[in-house]
Amino acid sequence: MQQAAHAPTTAVEPLAHFAGPDLHDLSDAADAAIQDGGGFGWLTSPPRDAMVGYWKGVLLVPERELFVARLDGTICGSAQLLRPSRSNEAGAAVGTLTTFFLAPWARGHGLAAKLVLAVEARARAVGLGVMQLDVRETQKRAIEVYEQLGYRRWGTNPRYALVEGRWLVGHYYCKDLTGLEPG
Repeated sequence: MQQAAHAPTTAVEPLAHFAGPDLHDLSDAADAAIQDGGGFGWLTSPPRDAMVGYWKGVLLVPERELFVARLDGTICGSAQLLRPSRSNEAGAAVGTLTTFFLAPWARGHGLAAKLVLAVEARARAVGLGVMQLDVRETQKRAIEVYEQLGYRRWGTNPRYALVEGRWLVGHYYCKDLTGLEPG
């Protein structure tokens, strides 16, 4: 008798502290994404101690909130909500979606959209009215996700990132979370 294939379980959640294998899993997922060209600024995987230090540091910054995606309980991706500093009164309603990635082995389960939507829900909950983000032109799937979720491209930088001696284009996006017209 043939066993039925197990349907993977998926989850997206905020992460305020690391427990069990979380830090190791998050670092592994980030390494896999970086090696696949979807790193969030890194072009090559940093030494493990630098990666671990980065993730530990994220949890120490009051304006940053880390969200993780899990596939069968294992962290496989992340996104961060970056709130404006308290001294930025003019930009107090604008949040930034940053450090968004999924490990290649976790793609195809709807986790990318779930991560972005979780960040948006938290942004609304803390009173933010707009989300903004930037992305390299080479991150085609991330761009598709953003656009499918209603993000609007408002600008392009022809010299966004220098990769292997070549300038890559970057795009800037925003999304109104309030439904109100500007002005």
